[in-house]
Amino acid sequence: MSIEVRVPTLGESVTEATVATWFKKPGDAVAVDEMLCELETDKVTVEVPSPAAGVMGDIVANEGDTVGVDALLAHINEGEGAAPAPKAAAPAAAPAAAAAAPAGKDVEDAPSAKKLMAENNMAAGSVAGSGKDGRVMKEDVLNALNAPKAAAPAAAPTAPRSEANAAREERVKMTKLRQTIARRLKESQNTAAMLTTYNEVDMTEVMALRNQYKDQFEKKHKVKLGFMSFFTKACVHALKEVPEVNAEIDGTDIVYKNYVNMGIAAGTPTGLVVPVINDADQMSFADIEKAIADKGARARDGKLSMAEMQGGTFTISNGGVYGSLMSSPILNPPQSGILGMHKIQDRPMAINGQVVIRPMMYLALSYDHRIVDGKGAVTFLVRVKEALEDPRRLLMDL
Repeated sequence: MSIEVRVPTLGESVTEATVATWFKKPGDAVAVDEMLCELETDKVTVEVPSPAAGVMGDIVANEGDTVGVDALLAHINEGEGAAPAPKAAAPAAAPAAAAAAPAGKDVEDAPSAKKLMAENNMAAGSVAGSGKDGRVMKEDVLNALNAPKAAAPAAAPTAPRSEANAAREERVKMTKLRQTIARRLKESQNTAAMLTTYNEVDMTEVMALRNQYKDQFEKKHKVKLGFMSFFTKACVHALKEVPEVNAEIDGTDIVYKNYVNMGIAAGTPTGLVVPVINDADQMSFADIEKAIADKGARARDGKLSMAEMQGGTFTISNGGVYGSLMSSPILNPPQSGILGMHKIQDRPMAINGQVVIRPMMYLALSYDHRIVDGKGAVTFLVRVKEALEDPRRLLMDL
């Protein structure tokens, strides 16, 4: 009995993916839930498990193909008695594919892309491919057709280099995730009227409170007490007073969010992702720390689902873990605000007419000036500073 393997639901607003890697080939034995292939979307990598035990049948969607939700990927011949796919099937197709591929190219372009190029009299090799190993996809051709004529000379220039240096370089195709990060960050700069305001916070009280209770906290809640829960709580407190920082623009409307879904930026081996902690304004310190630890670990392992990275209303980015002293974070659209945390550094400060050494951190709030005025942005940052310098204000809602 032949079982269909189809593209799973990819998440809200995600309608297609690229087949990145097949782990099985026709004729291979497969077990239930064994990984068959890996799909790349513009946000995460999705693994497709086998729905049944048996033998791998024909592969319908090849590596580099763009597929939609519920599209057919392959067939599984269920059961031990299922006839394996002929071993010669795949090699037999190779010469045809090689013949169809343009000269000097190792991979064949998507059939839909070749058809569209032929219809528009576009020469082979005239379109840069975004698929695996440079494979040209249909959307690449559409983008080339829709691109302004003046855009061609504006392609990113490459610095002149000698052949000796070229031999020491390595060219690697950008992953779907990295391409999306690049596109979204540039779109953010092009769309929002982005501005950054700065302040600094004396971390003395937060550090003292953490040191006093961290052992009891970990013993009771089974999670370490870090600084992120303090910053999350402080931001929630400030967002209540300055709601436009927790809003977004939708056409000619401003959508105010009466809840806080806090995005926590996390660095991973494949790039920056922003898992979201839903309803952070309703959570305790322990709940926030547990959520941050869980999502951070799964982000590094590439195990986050699409739903866990959507719906954020505000973002915190902690460049201090890498040693950053000051930066201007870029907005995570369509959000209107992002807080940048930085390195805690001992600095001489004037306190009551005397110079004392205090653990200081620079804070940066980047905001969309289309919706957030300077007064609101500065007020937000001052409220965060006040809450961190006197954490008791969080308990008193002051």
